[in-house]
Amino acid sequence: MAALGELIGGERLQRLARFRRSPRGRKPRVPLTQLLPALIFHFINDAGTLAEHLWALYQTPLADSSWSDRRERLPWEVFLELMQRVLRARVVRRRHPEGFWRGWRLIALDGTQFSVTNTPIIKATQNKAKSRRGRAAFAKIVTSVLLEVGLHNPVAAAIGHKGQSEWQLSLSLLAQLPRRALLLADRLYGCAAFAWHAFQTCQRVGSHLLLRARTQIKVKVVRRLPDGSRLVRVPVRQKGKPRVILHWLELREIRFGVGRKGFRSVEVRLWTSLLDDKQAPAEELAQLYAKRWEHELFYRELKHQLRKTEVLQSHTMETAAQEIASLMVAAALLAQERDRAAAGKVPVLRVSFIKLLELMRPLWLVLALGDDLLEEWQKQQLTERCYAQARHCVSAKRRSRSCPRAVRQPVSGWPRLLKNTSCEQPLDITLVQP
Repeated sequence: MAALGELIGGERLQRLARFRRSPRGRKPRVPLTQLLPALIFHFINDAGTLAEHLWALYQTPLADSSWSDRRERLPWEVFLELMQRVLRARVVRRRHPEGFWRGWRLIALDGTQFSVTNTPIIKATQNKAKSRRGRAAFAKIVTSVLLEVGLHNPVAAAIGHKGQSEWQLSLSLLAQLPRRALLLADRLYGCAAFAWHAFQTCQRVGSHLLLRARTQIKVKVVRRLPDGSRLVRVPVRQKGKPRVILHWLELREIRFGVGRKGFRSVEVRLWTSLLDDKQAPAEELAQLYAKRWEHELFYRELKHQLRKTEVLQSHTMETAAQEIASLMVAAALLAQERDRAAAGKVPVLRVSFIKLLELMRPLWLVLALGDDLLEEWQKQQLTERCYAQARHCVSAKRRSRSCPRAVRQPVSGWPRLLKNTSCEQPLDITLVQP
């Protein structure tokens, strides 16, 4: 509760209590100031019911059926405001130098999908996505996240429980881009339409973008730069009328081949609003773009380490969205605890996420059960020892490793994987001048 209180703030949590489905009716027995922490605590833990976790925090009884009814009546605006108040930038340049590049805060944008269980209400109201082999096994909720790559801390999140696409959600997140940030994004966003919206936002808050552009987009070359990059003008066309050009966007384009000895090289095309080749050399930006992969590692921590189930626990789309929102707050909480465990002595991302989680769960339980048995100095000393233990659980330095892009089952257009191999040779990055 102390860690959560530091993250949310007591006054902010009290303001959320004004949300109610209807101004009439009796006051709920469990207020939002207890309901929301219990939800977050529940989704951090591996086992147990919401009623058990509410009792662990507040010694307040509430039946599981009452929990279900209460969650269904919670307005979504509660969780929107909760994420807006909790998710924010936390990287500090002196403490987290790996989270910056030449003074720019590294922010990645990417989306993912969460599977929801096949309950009758979800099957009746949701369409499952099509795949190469038919319908998907589960309905999906698309989620998009702005992430500080140096801390794996979510800065903002958008959850599409009403059928919104990743594109729509990501566009809505641009308004929450921090100041003096460098936005990293993959090929889904590497088109003129998204680049135009991202560029306008970056201009407003003093930030820049670095996108992997799609290869088929044609541009006009303005001039070539000494470092091998070039200034280009990108046409922003009207939707549905490709012959109508609404705007011309001037960006810097970098093309480079990346590969390993004995393997085929892949050409990558980047667009950036950093136009000065001396302040932002092309080779450095080519290597920097690889940090976007931290977003994928964040989703792995969120899905496979924090929550080890293949599908969300919730039985409706609305409560599933609540679960994802609680997971985002839990991820911010654990990023805060991970930073505190690192204490500036080791890089934050070298502290093992799963080991930290395994230490925090029993620590919180002991502090809850021994609240009236332990003195304040004993609680503090026990907490510091857990942080010190987490600092000893440091992951080895990440290897430069890649695996073949192949699948085990025969699918048209993909090579078949017969033997699992990997390559750990150093990457070879070569600038390409088309």
